[in-house]
Amino acid sequence: MQNMQKKNQYIKPYLKWAGGKRQILKDITSYLPQDIHRYTYIEPFLGGGAVFFELQPKHAIINDYNSQLILTYKVIRDNVEELIRILEIHKECNSEDYYYKIRALDRNINDFNSLSDAEKAARLIYLNKTCYNGLYRVNSQGLFNVPYGRYKNPAICEAQVLRAISNYLANNDIIIMNDDFTAALANADCNSFIYFDPPYHSPDNTNFTGYQADGFDEREQLRLRNTFVELTDRGIKCLLSNSDTEFIREIYSDGRFDIIHILARRAINADASGRGAVNEVLIKNWR
Repeated sequence: MQNMQKKNQYIKPYLKWAGGKRQILKDITSYLPQDIHRYTYIEPFLGGGAVFFELQPKHAIINDYNSQLILTYKVIRDNVEELIRILEIHKECNSEDYYYKIRALDRNINDFNSLSDAEKAARLIYLNKTCYNGLYRVNSQGLFNVPYGRYKNPAICEAQVLRAISNYLANNDIIIMNDDFTAALANADCNSFIYFDPPYHSPDNTNFTGYQADGFDEREQLRLRNTFVELTDRGIKCLLSNSDTEFIREIYSDGRFDIIHILARRAINADASGRGAVNEVLIKNWR
C-alpha cells in the first residue's frame, strides 16, 4: 500500500456494525496489493465501511443492499449539517421512552415516508448508537426490533467524523449504490480491486445476518462464489472475508485461491456464543 494519499484520522466508521472489520484491519490490509492506490476500489457489501475508510481511495464504487444504511452515506455526503442538527436533538432527548418512540416510526409506513432523508438517516444512526449491543436487526417485515441499550454516554453525534466523511465522499470519485452485489461489478475490469465482505455463512444460524428481511443463505453464498470465479477468470484481483466453515472452505477449494485463516474478536452477535474470538478466513485470488 505504498504511495497512498495521506489519511484523515477522522474518516472512520460512524456506525457499529455486525461483522465490522476494524479489529482485523491489519490482517486485511497486509494481503492487499502493494499498488492498490492504482485501482478503482469496489466494495459490494459495504456495511460499516471499515476497510473503505481505512484505505480512503480516490476512486471507488461502494454498495450495500440495505437501503437505509446506504441512505446514511448519501445524506452524510449531501446534507451533513442537517444530519448533525437532527442528531444533536436525538442526543438531547435520548432516553428509553424516546428511543422506543423513534424506533416505532417505521411501524406506520405513511409516518415513515413523511420523514426527510436526513431524518431517516439520523434515526438509523441514533438507533444504532443507543440500541442493545450495537445490533442492527430487522424482523421479517423489515422493522427494526432491537431493544434499548442503556449506555451511559453513547456517541450519538460525532460531528467531526461526519464532516470529515462528508468532505471525503463529496470531493473524490466515489459512486454510492444500493443494489444487488453484482450490480456494483458491472464495470469492473483489470484496473479494479474488489473486496467482498458478505454476510457470513453460519451453518447453525448463530451468526447474525438480519440486515434486511430476506437474509443471505447458502444459495446466495454459492452465487457469490460463482461471481468470484468469474472475476478470477477475467484477471480481476479480489479478496473475500467469510466464516471459517467447512462449507466455505469447500466452495472455495479451487486451487487458484489462497485460503488464509485468521482470528477475529466479535462483540456484536445475536447469540452470545458467537461473540469473542472466532475463526474467519480471507480468500485471495491472485499470487
